[in-house]
Order: sequence, then C-alpha cells, then structure tokens
Amino acid sequence: MFLTLILFFSSAGAIYLACEYFVNGIEWFGRRLNLGATAVGSVLAAFGTALPESAVTFMSVVFGTTPDQKDIGVGAAMGGPLVLATLGYAVVGLALLFHRRRLERDTHHIHADHVRLSRDQVAFLAVFVVKVGLGLVAFAIKPWLGILFLAAYAIYVWREIQESDTAPEEEEIELLKIRPSELEPSLKWAGLQVTLALIVISAASHVFVGQLESIGTNLQWPPHLVALLLSPVATELPEMMNALIWIRQGKERLALANISGAMMIQATIPSALGIFFTPWLFDGPLVAAGVLTTLAIVFLWQLFRRGAVDSRVLIAVSALYGVFALLIAFYFPR
Repeated sequence: MFLTLILFFSSAGAIYLACEYFVNGIEWFGRRLNLGATAVGSVLAAFGTALPESAVTFMSVVFGTTPDQKDIGVGAAMGGPLVLATLGYAVVGLALLFHRRRLERDTHHIHADHVRLSRDQVAFLAVFVVKVGLGLVAFAIKPWLGILFLAAYAIYVWREIQESDTAPEEEEIELLKIRPSELEPSLKWAGLQVTLALIVISAASHVFVGQLESIGTNLQWPPHLVALLLSPVATELPEMMNALIWIRQGKERLALANISGAMMIQATIPSALGIFFTPWLFDGPLVAAGVLTTLAIVFLWQLFRRGAVDSRVLIAVSALYGVFALLIAFYFPR
C-alpha cells in the first residue's frame, strides 16, 4: 500500500509537470499555425489530452475479447463527459476562487465568451442526446451511425477554427520551456515539446489509473465502483490539470475552451468507436450517467446564456457527480 501511494502521488505530480510543458508548447504551436486562442484550447489542447482516454476506449472495444472488456470502453465513453461536465467545470470555479486575489479580480465573474460557451453546450447536448438514445434501442444499422459522430466532430473542429475569436498574438505566452533563449521558437520545437509532454502524460496517466484501482482494491471497494467512479476521473485528470495551469495564468478562456472541446471529443470519437464495435446498449448505471450529464449541461447552458457566470456557482455543478456516486454505491450495487 505504501508503494502504491508513492506511485499514486508521483504519477499525479508527473502529470501536472508534463501539463505545464504541454500547455506552454500547445500555445506556441497554435501561434505558429496562426490559430486563435479559443481554437488552441478547444481543438489542439483538447485533442492532445483526449488521446489517452480515447486509446483506452479503442483498445477495449476493438481488441477486447470478452463482454466485460468491451464494457470498459463503453463506460469510459460515458464516464468521461460526466466527469468533465461536473468536476471539470467545478475545478475551473475552484481555481478562480483560489487565485482571485493574485489575479486582482474585483468580482467572482469569469472572463469568457459566454455566447460561445452557451452555444457549445447546446452543440454538445444535441450530440449527447442522440448518443444516449442509441444506447436504449437495438436495430440492425446502428453500427453505421458511428460515422455521423465522426462527421459531427469534424464539423465542430471546422467551426472552431473558422470562428476562433482571439488572435494568438493578443495572448501573452511564456517562453517555450525547451528553448527559453528563443523569443519566437519554430513550429518544430513547439511540436517536439508537445509530443514529449503527451508521452509523459500518457505514461503517467496509465500509472495513475493503475494505482487508483489498487487503492480501491486495498480498501475493498467493489470493482464496478472503481471502474465507474474513479477511473473516469483519472483519465480526465490532464484536462483538469490544464485548467489549473491556465487559470493560474489568468487564461480561463483557454481553460474553459479545453474542457468544452474535450467534452465534444468524448461525445463523438469514443462514441463512434463504441457504436462500431459493440452492441452499444446501456444498463442502469450508464443511463444514470447519461441523465446526470444532460442535467449538468442544461445547468451550464443556463449559466452561460445569462452572460455573467459566478465562479462560485460554477462549483455547484459538481453536486451532480456526488449524486452519481451515491447511485452507484447504493442503488446499483453488484
């Protein structure tokens, strides 16, 4: 248990350190590609940090040889959006609350494009409702519908790049960490730093998930409790680490864009894989995850639609994850 705890905290520290290099590199990468700040967060950063959990889904649904192994991939495809829609946004609120004095903020309001964020919630909700609906019915051509989810993500990426609201030159970026002597590092150096950071994030995340499962086993928690509650939190840890780093720098727009972009990836790519290679039929816990994620998105849409979001209110959405935890622990015991 002692070794497990050492590996647990060491891997978490490695993820945070690697995310420092990742966010720094991805900002320079976006600048070299002349992408706006929002597109950097919602497309580049989100796609990069979503790779580890997407790989989990891919390996489970494509190469899994038993129903339980394939269920892991389906669970990841449903657990990821729930974690991001609840704990991910709550982390943003908590970080803003913690850094309020250092950032010299007079109010608790977040600085973001509320119209864009409210529109992102509607876009995610439209895809997510279809995703959950398909999990409730069985019919012959269902696997072909996975193509629609890939198309939806392609449209989302195109829209984000076309409508990115802020030129990268308007954002202050720290010097590239692996080339601190260069004021304007090249695309290849930024790409190298991002690639190396992602390798560390992926490896450390794998270790982190393993230790989290070991802790659950040592505490004699039921396996399904670990799989449905703890593993999704672990796989979404890089997005939350990115949010902490960007908010510390006063860039909550990038933090929020990263979370909303990662949510759109989770609603489309892992879902497409699951629909292609599994029956994609939901049991009680997965339906509960779908309902609570939907409630979280509706709540967030209402907040952003009003045009002024209090960081303290943003924290409240985490209560829905607490509801899910109670349901899994007591209403869906195995």
